[in-house]
Amino acid sequence: MKENIDTILFDLDGTLVNTYELIIQSFLHTFDTYAPNQYRREDCIPFIGPTLEDTFHSVLPEKAEEMREYYRTYNLEKHDELIQEFDGVYETLKYLYERGYKLAVVTTKMKDTAIKGLEVTNLKPFFSEIVGLDDITNAKPDPEPIYKALELLNSTPEKAMMVGDSHHDILAAKNAGVKSVGVSWSIKGKEYIEKHNPDFLIDNMKELLTIVGVE
Repeated sequence: MKENIDTILFDLDGTLVNTYELIIQSFLHTFDTYAPNQYRREDCIPFIGPTLEDTFHSVLPEKAEEMREYYRTYNLEKHDELIQEFDGVYETLKYLYERGYKLAVVTTKMKDTAIKGLEVTNLKPFFSEIVGLDDITNAKPDPEPIYKALELLNSTPEKAMMVGDSHHDILAAKNAGVKSVGVSWSIKGKEYIEKHNPDFLIDNMKELLTIVGVE
């Protein structure tokens, strides 16, 4: 295996599954109620990546918890209708899984919502571990979620890499001492992820196979 990698951690939204429309619609629905006529589609894009708590606290601190629950209710209601995996994801995960790689999801979503997304897209069987927001104290870019996943997988930073579409993923990887892989299909654009200097940058998930040396 190239670079002795046997463990691969994945962000969920914007990396494995395309939930951009779901997320934007959920933000707009919430803002229309709590901050009417203040936010448009493009204004929601910077909120993709941080936790909902951080986002809503920056908008309306006194209503942050209420907004978070309002968002989640709508998000779950529309979830199955507005989610699909990105091109090349299923084939790549299947290939890695069948060759014995340790795979986990590390997300800022609540664990039950993350599982729901993986089940809808038929990706759940490939992951033995899922680290959600409710599994940790400090979210990405803190290294804690990555350390948690590595512990569950009985792996080490030297043998791992983190794949994600947000600077939170890249920074978390760097903070944890694991290799970082940025995906160019981030809604924020290839230049956005590139400027955070991931160790690798891919245009399709299948390119991950070349990086780890199995193709």
